[in-house]
Amino acid sequence: MMEAKPKIICGVFPFEGAGLGAPKPLGSLSYKVPADKRSQFIYFRGGNSSAELVCVSVTCDGKPFRLFPIGAKAAVHVPLAVVEDLNPDTVVEVLIAAPVAVAGNVVIDIGLVEI
Repeated sequence: MMEAKPKIICGVFPFEGAGLGAPKPLGSLSYKVPADKRSQFIYFRGGNSSAELVCVSVTCDGKPFRLFPIGAKAAVHVPLAVVEDLNPDTVVEVLIAAPVAVAGNVVIDIGLVEI
């Protein structure tokens, strides 16, 4: 029997946009899969305080993995039913893209499970 351990990546982060095609790191929001485990995403929740659409990008080892657009002054909840394993030592980072000069705060809550 596998022992599963939940891992949550969350926080409220300020941002200023440089263009929807120019994602920037969201603070120091990152996670590294332990060397002796695999990890799986189970949900993404996000909120956007700005008056424009923003896009949160989750990368794995520097490559785009998932994109989550969040509407103006809106929130999104995405249960991730398709299970994809993240291999040991994979580095997950969260970036944000917003139109030029758009500023606000984004709320991020990502649930993973380590197996």
